Amino acid sequence: MGACRLAPQQGPAIRYFMNIQYFAGAACRALTARKDGPSLYDVCDPVLSVTASGDPHLAKFYKTALGNPALRLLLRRAGLPELRDEGKLARLREALVRARDEAEPDWAAVGQPVADLVDSIALDHPKPPPATFNGSMPQQSQIDSVIRDCAQHLLGSYRKNGFLPTYAAFNLIGDPDFRGRELTMALTGLNARGYKNSSLLFNLARVFIARSPARAVVNPPWTGIAEPMWEPVQIRHRSAYYDAFFIEALLSYVETGLASPADKNAAERAVADMVDFCVNISREEVEGIDGARFNVITALAPAPHPRFSRFFAQIKQDLGFGVYVPDCDTTACSISAATQAGCTDPILDQPLLDFYAGYQVRAGVNEPRVTVPINDNIDYEGGVATWIDNLKGERPYGNDLDPTLNLDVLEVSFRNLARWKILETPARLATVHRIIGFQKRLAASGAFANPRSHIYYLPELYSAYFGRCYAALLALPLAAQAAIDPDGDFAFIRHRVLSYVQGELMAAEMNVFDAALALIALGHLGADPRAFAPALNVIVASLGEGGRRGPFRAYEWNKMKTPTRILVGGPEVTSAFVLMGLAVAKRAMAGRG
Repeated sequence: MGACRLAPQQGPAIRYFMNIQYFAGAACRALTARKDGPSLYDVCDPVLSVTASGDPHLAKFYKTALGNPALRLLLRRAGLPELRDEGKLARLREALVRARDEAEPDWAAVGQPVADLVDSIALDHPKPPPATFNGSMPQQSQIDSVIRDCAQHLLGSYRKNGFLPTYAAFNLIGDPDFRGRELTMALTGLNARGYKNSSLLFNLARVFIARSPARAVVNPPWTGIAEPMWEPVQIRHRSAYYDAFFIEALLSYVETGLASPADKNAAERAVADMVDFCVNISREEVEGIDGARFNVITALAPAPHPRFSRFFAQIKQDLGFGVYVPDCDTTACSISAATQAGCTDPILDQPLLDFYAGYQVRAGVNEPRVTVPINDNIDYEGGVATWIDNLKGERPYGNDLDPTLNLDVLEVSFRNLARWKILETPARLATVHRIIGFQKRLAASGAFANPRSHIYYLPELYSAYFGRCYAALLALPLAAQAAIDPDGDFAFIRHRVLSYVQGELMAAEMNVFDAALALIALGHLGADPRAFAPALNVIVASLGEGGRRGPFRAYEWNKMKTPTRILVGGPEVTSAFVLMGLAVAKRAMAGRG
């Protein structure tokens, strides 16, 4: 919400004006600050702005991402006093030279001087203040009006663009959970050299930003938990992962009964196109651990399908994102969306649990599969790792393990329980049981509510996705539910998630994205509909905040912690999640939960 916390009744024009005031003041302070030691450019220019042998990508990345004129101007007076020590400055430059020149650098040693500096910064997760409880419900007509506005935004954007765009934006201050220890994990666990280079330099830049007045420009405060996406640099693109959730949003719109016949037809055409994008255009063949071939869904389809502009396509290469590989989450969500849309493509007939079993962590057996364990505060046993080796054996991001991804694996398995003969196949059922065990330990320890436990998401999104998974379980026959969850683990997790959503998330100030996720969780988990009121009021009061770009602003949907904090979302994403949250709430309030 910009510079300061604004009451919901303050309009978009007032918020915009206060944002301008905030950024003008913050930029002025950064540009006129007293310089106290060598700057990022004093450190790097002698090493990376000169023609030298070795790996050309490090210098190219520096010039593209960190050496651009705007960032130079902002950081020119950001200095570190400890680097006035010639010995420390020399060690830091020597590490950069080794990263540039050595064919096989010792990345732990190269990263140590940068890791030491990263440990000198203090970053915190958002801690919204308590909210005043408002138990009065908006009118049903207001809720229906927001649903229609969100649907019209999605359908209009689809007509205009030929797809529903999502955006990526860099927050150069980085993630609060990513410190020196995690930087060393990334440098030693990632595979692509370009990705190591960008992680090294982004994290060096983080220090100069976080310890200077530039921090207020790069990382302004906001209301709620999900971070708003500031607009100066956003990379528009398309992915099957995003299309899968846009499919669910449009299906939920049709199910509300609020769509006109013309809108229903438009939504169905868009859904059919996005299903095709997911299961055909984004399809990729890979090899399972046992040598069997499977068709999975890649994170970024080959050009021109991701719809990058020519400029950003080149920037992507320069930043070290040249190779994308499939991932377990995009595959699960795409197959789930296709299933919900009634797709009959043979790709749905593959028993994907046989494939996922090869990526499931078994303590003491294949635990090294997680090479970037930056959330090692949780027990990985039973969890499925993220990234899938392509047929060339490439794994540029190493591998990590995210709890929310594992909810998506469960959800798609429940939707395809009969098709994949899960109850009839002991090995497949065992894979499901071990993922459920992984989730129960997260709930029992409370770790699911800790942002550090998550690689790509936030705890409130985990909560919404658990609600989605829980609803898929409850749609099964009672005998199937009993076979999947004989010990009542889902009821246990449900209690913990509801306690978090109602006792922590909704007890504090929320933004519209937080509120939408709260509704998805509450509605699917069978909460008393009277508990919906605070989230519904936030959504209704926030309508119009998106200005010309849509009903609402862009917020953080998912993120990456390496090479720096990269947020993914967009105005269309917010509209999709608000639509889904309101549709779930509407159904629950009508007694059809």
